[in-house]
Amino acid sequence: MRASEIRELIRVKPLELDATRRRLSACHDIADLRAVGRRLIPRPVFDYVDGGADEEVSLRANTRAFRQFRFQPRTLVDVSEPDTSTAFLGSVTPLPLALAPTGYTRMMHPAGEIAAARAAQKHGLPYTLSTMATTTIEDVASAAQPDLWFQLYILRDSGLNKELVDRAAAARYRVLVVTVDCFVTGHRIRDRRNGLVIPPELTMQTLASIAGKPGYWIRMLRHPAIDFANFAGHDAVTIEDTGQLFNPAITWDDIADLRARWPGRLVIKGPLGPADAAQAVAVGADGVQLSNHGGRQLDRAVPPVHTIAAVREIVGPDVAVLVDSGIRHGSDLAVALALGADACAIGRAYLYGLMAGGEAGVDKALDILAAQFKRTMQLLGVRSAAELRELGPSLLAKRA
Repeated sequence: MRASEIRELIRVKPLELDATRRRLSACHDIADLRAVGRRLIPRPVFDYVDGGADEEVSLRANTRAFRQFRFQPRTLVDVSEPDTSTAFLGSVTPLPLALAPTGYTRMMHPAGEIAAARAAQKHGLPYTLSTMATTTIEDVASAAQPDLWFQLYILRDSGLNKELVDRAAAARYRVLVVTVDCFVTGHRIRDRRNGLVIPPELTMQTLASIAGKPGYWIRMLRHPAIDFANFAGHDAVTIEDTGQLFNPAITWDDIADLRARWPGRLVIKGPLGPADAAQAVAVGADGVQLSNHGGRQLDRAVPPVHTIAAVREIVGPDVAVLVDSGIRHGSDLAVALALGADACAIGRAYLYGLMAGGEAGVDKALDILAAQFKRTMQLLGVRSAAELRELGPSLLAKRA
């Protein structure tokens, strides 16, 4: 064999000089992005993203629940051009996916919420800004449009609630997502042990983290300080103690008041069963987001994926049903749609990408999920997301 023939068989991949592109090129699934993020980010920050409440039973169960389903694919179907798009809450997206709200996002990377929103915009997906964001409603709106959603925690300060809702409407946010499972904060052991505060304080533990991850802190020090961007002026408190801002006395009457005030689509995030979902629709919600807060609130709560079918049956075909908590693979999107969901929402999956590479890392996470979902559809023998919904029960076997 001649040397030229050997060179054709053995091609060495060119060296990528850009460190971020080099890291991301080696990531082939969400677990790879998580591993890179863990290497780059100080432990207290990584634990805030990665951890759950109490014994983290729900955290582990959420991902395991998706993997308990088994597929029964169809064969000899032309899947050369699968249509992965789907319609929900008044828009059509290339994937049945939205980016869920996450707090303190600039702790993971200084580009924070704007990086995530821009990546979502590039992929034609909705991005949900959290009440506890580190970038203002207006700054995100000026950086990324058109499909922005705003997530509201109902606060003790009713005037501030109204102000936040009105600001989101004025900034052309399309959907209001009201979280109803966080009137008190879950007991998040990792955060409590780490003493995580906003803005970060230079405790001995923080100094140790600086020494261990200098690149992270150099990036952070080059950008404005982290704060509660949408309601500045509060004292720094532990993550757990932010619960003192929330109103534990909220009722369905509060949701009805918000429905009357908000001009756009309304989603209630946090129901885990048919009864609450039906009540949400009764007070005027356009959709529900089945969620146990990613295992960060009530530990041992049922995995939301297990409630999809029952909720769909009770709310009917016209109410949007989204599901979050535990989604790490494009096949999880397929499972959710086969069970009756319209779309999924991800949090940790894109935050791992953000930690690994900023906006490019979020792009990578979305690209990974999109490719996995498309491939799963093709291997299932379905030609569209709509067909996946229609044929869903016949494509899923009993849980293992």
